Amino acid sequence: MTDETTSRIPTFIREAVAKDLKNGRFNYIRTRLPPEPNGYLHIGHVKAFLIDYFTAQEFGGELYLRFDDTNPSKEETEFVDAIKEDAAWLGIEWAKETYASDYFDLLYDWAVKLVKLGLAYVDDQTQEEMSASRGTLPKGTKWSETESAIKPGIDSPYRNRSVEENLDLLERMKNGEFAEGSRVLRAKIDMSHPNLLMRDPVMYRIMNAHHHRTGDKWHIYPMYDWSHGQNDSMEGVTHSLCSNEYMIHRPLYEWFLQKLEAFPSRQIEFTRLNLTYAMMSKRKLRKLVETGVVRGWDDPRLTTLRGLRRRGVTPEAIINFVTGLGETKNDSYVEMAQFEAIIRDDLNKRALRRMAVLHPLKLVIDNYPEGQVEEMEAVNNPEDPSAGTRKVPFSKVLYIEQDDFRETPPPKYFRLFPGNEVRLRYAYFVKCTHIVKNEAGEATEVHCTYDPTTKGGDAPDGRKVKSTIHWVSAEHALPAEVRMYAQLFTVERPDDGELETIVNPNSLEALEGYVELSLANARVGEPLQFERTGYFTPDLDSTPEKPVFNLTVSLKDTWSKIEKKG
Repeated sequence: MTDETTSRIPTFIREAVAKDLKNGRFNYIRTRLPPEPNGYLHIGHVKAFLIDYFTAQEFGGELYLRFDDTNPSKEETEFVDAIKEDAAWLGIEWAKETYASDYFDLLYDWAVKLVKLGLAYVDDQTQEEMSASRGTLPKGTKWSETESAIKPGIDSPYRNRSVEENLDLLERMKNGEFAEGSRVLRAKIDMSHPNLLMRDPVMYRIMNAHHHRTGDKWHIYPMYDWSHGQNDSMEGVTHSLCSNEYMIHRPLYEWFLQKLEAFPSRQIEFTRLNLTYAMMSKRKLRKLVETGVVRGWDDPRLTTLRGLRRRGVTPEAIINFVTGLGETKNDSYVEMAQFEAIIRDDLNKRALRRMAVLHPLKLVIDNYPEGQVEEMEAVNNPEDPSAGTRKVPFSKVLYIEQDDFRETPPPKYFRLFPGNEVRLRYAYFVKCTHIVKNEAGEATEVHCTYDPTTKGGDAPDGRKVKSTIHWVSAEHALPAEVRMYAQLFTVERPDDGELETIVNPNSLEALEGYVELSLANARVGEPLQFERTGYFTPDLDSTPEKPVFNLTVSLKDTWSKIEKKG
């Protein structure tokens, strides 16, 4: 078992599990991941996945991956495969892969048992009639408050059907004799219970839908609240770890297990992960994909695991972010900036440094010998001496960033302008002498002279310059597409907004720039830092002739803050 100081699960969960082992409530540990295969995993799923995984790992237990495939109208094998791949990419290992549909027969047998015990019945009411008769709680009232604050529900007129009639109707429902929506099976609990979920919840509904694993065998499918807790029990799951939204469901799960005298899995809740500017609704994410607002589930603007991976975020950064958040009593939002800071810290240690010019401006060194090419020694990663150095070609004509030159410099601007001297990274001091403009009055070429005694970036006479800029040799530059990403949504909580009004139309800008020739062989997913710009990774669309790079996260830019202040 891991020492408490290095535990990657919330302390209260760790203490509860340890206590259960110590007092003999359980003599082994088994947790589970229960994703619904109706979409791709996103950052919100990761916390639950990691807590389940690390709990099993730290206590010498095992983890099951169980797909909750109880709604055939929304499920696809594509999502099953994607969830497995994404979980494995995070480093999660599971002892067994199962499906809720594996237990459909046993679950039906358990439903029959409840009917025979007089604890379940077939209801012919419409959904509207059931909703109207359910009763209410006053606005703001919690389910745990006293019964005096409650407007009780009304018993269904079919609630007291005989056991024999209920068994017959349930069997005929299963066999497909009735239309969808005409009947449901409900648990018989208490229509005046302070928890609305305990007011005779629906267990089965009729659905004449083809299931991706069981085909057309079933015409009734279990509701989530009927299958979820029972599947945990059937699999001998000791600890069902889930987010706070399921706290209100726990009394129902426990009621079912007590009445069935089944294995008593224990549910423990924790706060869910909410991240600003990140959409967690799979329904809305799916709409973004299907309407073409994004290019797919792996669009780098999404915080799906596929999107984060394509953008260049590593699994280590995601794990460090999630496990470092700590635990609070209430669900709250974590700033996206906090996530980005973790990503920067992770990539700073592993990303190779390269030079890239995203907004090219030609720089001509007038006194540099025509046709001469030198190889400058450049550091691959100052954070990792073992990464070594590389040779970068240098010549008379270079590309620099447009922002690194101003004809009329604003205050506190120390980069290139007429008469000013700067350092070219790994190369020489250069001084701007004049510029060439086009008909619109825009600078198209910056002309400089260089000091050949400053090779490597230092002046023998000890003079200093206040700015260092990066460059790419024009003769040796590789054209590249660089995709710059901003937040996809204009509001901090996109799940609460309407897609038509919250999507940022400027969330993607594709730039045509130049990069070092060595990047022609960069691998998809390889972490890179474009010096003075940000962290990038080659995209799936890359080719050696025309590489494509995705912005993972930008570097901190103090100059942009100065400009914003005027």
